[in-house]
Amino acid sequence: MFDVKTVSMEWGGKTLTLETGRIARQADGAVLATYGETVVLCAVTAAKSVKEGQDFFPLTVHYQEKFSSAGRIPGGFFKRERGATEKETLTSRLIDRPVRPLFPEGFYNEINVIAQVLSYDGETEADIVAMIAASAALTISGVPFMGPIGACRVGFEDGEYTLNPKQTAALENGRLDLVVAATGQAVMMVESEAKELTEDEMLGAVMFAHDECRKVVNLIIDLAEQAAKEPWEIDLSDNTADIKAKLKKAVGKDVTAAYKLTDKSARSNALNAARAKAKEAFSDETPQTQMVAIKTMKKLEAEIVRGAILKDGTRIDGRKLDQVRPIESMVGFLPRTHGSALFTRGETQAICTTTLGTKDAEQMIDGLEGLSYSSFMLHYNFPPYSVGEVGRFGAPGRREIGHGKLAWRALHPVLPAKEDFPYTIRILSDITESNGSSSMATICGGCLSMMDAGVPLARPVSGIAMGLILEGDDFAVLSDILGDEDHLGDMDFKVAGTENGITTMQMDIKIAGITKEIMGKALEQAKAGRAHILGEMNKALGSARTELSAHAPRIETIQIDKSKIRDVIGTGGKVIREIVAETGAKVDIDDEGVIKISSSDINQIEAAKAWILGIVEEAEVGKIYNGKVVNIVDFGAFVNFMGGKDGLVHVSEMKNERVEKPTDVVKEGQEVKVKVLEIDNRGKVRLSMRVVDQETGEELEDTRPPKAPREPRGDREGGRGGDRGGDRRGPRRSGGGGRERGPRGGAEGGDPGHMPAFLKED
Repeated sequence: MFDVKTVSMEWGGKTLTLETGRIARQADGAVLATYGETVVLCAVTAAKSVKEGQDFFPLTVHYQEKFSSAGRIPGGFFKRERGATEKETLTSRLIDRPVRPLFPEGFYNEINVIAQVLSYDGETEADIVAMIAASAALTISGVPFMGPIGACRVGFEDGEYTLNPKQTAALENGRLDLVVAATGQAVMMVESEAKELTEDEMLGAVMFAHDECRKVVNLIIDLAEQAAKEPWEIDLSDNTADIKAKLKKAVGKDVTAAYKLTDKSARSNALNAARAKAKEAFSDETPQTQMVAIKTMKKLEAEIVRGAILKDGTRIDGRKLDQVRPIESMVGFLPRTHGSALFTRGETQAICTTTLGTKDAEQMIDGLEGLSYSSFMLHYNFPPYSVGEVGRFGAPGRREIGHGKLAWRALHPVLPAKEDFPYTIRILSDITESNGSSSMATICGGCLSMMDAGVPLARPVSGIAMGLILEGDDFAVLSDILGDEDHLGDMDFKVAGTENGITTMQMDIKIAGITKEIMGKALEQAKAGRAHILGEMNKALGSARTELSAHAPRIETIQIDKSKIRDVIGTGGKVIREIVAETGAKVDIDDEGVIKISSSDINQIEAAKAWILGIVEEAEVGKIYNGKVVNIVDFGAFVNFMGGKDGLVHVSEMKNERVEKPTDVVKEGQEVKVKVLEIDNRGKVRLSMRVVDQETGEELEDTRPPKAPREPRGDREGGRGGDRGGDRRGPRRSGGGGRERGPRGGAEGGDPGHMPAFLKED
């Protein structure tokens, strides 16, 4: 029934297996990839014809994580997989970016790539397996795919590169999390987060990854030799030479003049006029020829721009190849935000704000690993007005999510440890102008806004976008590329980092020909550009502010003994709720006894802190405390002090003169100052008000003469009872035979639990 084809190899200490012919047989290509115990199914389907008038390549990639693969049930109300999560979106982009350039120009059939995680072992990352499965499925499908590609993850620990480490462990135990996709001849895509690696270390990691990718490529070729379908017969011959010559004669000079304009709006208007002129030149031709002419016009523009750069070193806006556009930075740009920055580089501009929050503001993430929490978020928005266009304005798309994550990776390695800065941090980047890399502007503006908010970063971070023009053996590397240079060039290479090293690197190649030499030159040129941008940023703010914004919450952390946690929380959370309600501060406590107290009012923090310390501290004999009367009985008043402790002020300790009734001196809820006189072996506390100045809290001299010692009444009374023929009175007494004042007091409204033994005597 099944014609199953399987290939396997040992790779990175685990077995990688690719299988086809058993599952999803109606798809054009379907591969079940297994690595460790992680299994991903990828199915590829392609339309057999092109929609009329279509002039672009509609490739769509969907990556989906099934919760059942990890033995979990999804959270939420619906209890099923819903829209794509951030990780699923980012992984879909990881698959799309390296395979898209490997389809021939002019191929416009719609292709759908769906990768689904069916089993996840908790150790082997599914994103790498999905990239390999997608490459294999495309390779055997028969569509004109100029692959295959291999993919792998690389770590860097103790000076050694490691293959396919677990993603979380890559940065917890090492200094690098790098994902690379490559053909057998060239690297196609790089995505990374690093802890300030040098250019040589990053380049070495990419080369290490390329060697490993070649092994995967060979395995996919082995599978294709057994199971590949017949390749499609398509006519992609270029018969546009005559059309290009006519276009060059009609508008060649106009296009050349347009690309010499440095202002983006003026250049755009001039190009639109040239395109309208070209359209008029072909107005008498057939609709098919007119459509070909429009596509050929784009090729003519690229040819003119690329030729000028390679021949004369002349860029669109007149800059040198390694020159960065003018930069202006502002901090404290917005009055009520916790931190803000306006970063402008040429015609690219970002408003970045930083908001500080408490632990309850952390983002909850429900994934295959289970619930996790993120205390650092970066959200990127790209409204259509930033490029002078009209368009949809709403939820972020894949591009926005991808650009935001790139900036997140650049800034994450320099954040302070949670123990040193216990805040949840959110950066919001709103792009207000764009002509060049807005993700790099987000990195620079986001860094400045965090420093403006008082986040103690290890070092400032800057980012730069590099481009490449490659024709044969001639090439030019461009620093700080414009939007048009990005569209017409062969590489989009983004690098960010500190003065000590690289924190993120992202590369997308549009051709299969970049060499180690080119990549090395791009990294060195990017290093100089990053240093220049850092210098410009330092003019606005060189280091983090030492004080937080007046509008930001303050967080104070204290450590208590774990045995005291239940005292702070109280039965059913009664005590901690009372602290929050009374002081207005937020209080979070973990299982290790770490307590975080937060509020924008420092007085609320101090009040909650004093309350908690009062609960966990032990009372000291002879020390004076502030307290509150919580209960009045015939023989005195119970006073709550140190937050969670009660003691008794006997009526005789309220004033130096005789007091008939405790209610003559105090009332419930009254604030009083008390001195600890004694703590018995059961923890019962005897307090005094009369030796403390109730206004100032100062200790007063005790003028009352001490009482003469007397014989314990329990012995005397007990002996007398014995003379009378029995000792029945002893057991009825408390405190060694004294009179039963304690129980009687309790019956009349007192609390025997608060009563020390020594108060049960006259």
